[in-house]
Order: sequence, then structure tokens, then C-alpha cells
Amino acid sequence: MHCFCSNRAIQLLDHYKASYGAFNILEDNDVREGVKKYANWPTIPQLYINGEFIGGCDIMMEMHNTGELKKLLAEGGAI
Repeated sequence: MHCFCSNRAIQLLDHYKASYGAFNILEDNDVREGVKKYANWPTIPQLYINGEFIGGCDIMMEMHNTGELKKLLAEGGAI
């Protein structure tokens, strides 16, 4: 089960037929809190491309609307 934002992020990646991995952080509180600290970003989901933190769902939507998400996914080899 995914929250609205996680579903939106998955839909965006699927829209581009991107290759990606996912981890259900709802099953592991240590991972959930750790990933927030790692990126210094308080919310989930979090998008990383080649290990670089890109942003969360809202940023993904903004980047999708400007074409930047497709560009980053392509440059990162995900599409």
C-alpha cells in the first residue's frame, strides 16, 4: 500500500518507462527515519538518480511539467 505521494511518484516514473527500485519504508521505521536524515529532507517519497537526491513528489511534478524530469532520467540512464 502506498500513500498518495508515493503513488504519484511511481506513476511519473512509469509514465517515462523508467527503470527504478523501490523500498517500502512503512515496513521499517529505522529506514524511514534514516532516509529523511540522509537527504536532510523531511518527507517521502524521495527520488535519487545515480545516488544524487533530486527531491520529493512535489518537486518531481514540477520537473515533469517543465521537462526537467525526463531529461534527468535520461541523463541518469533510467530511460
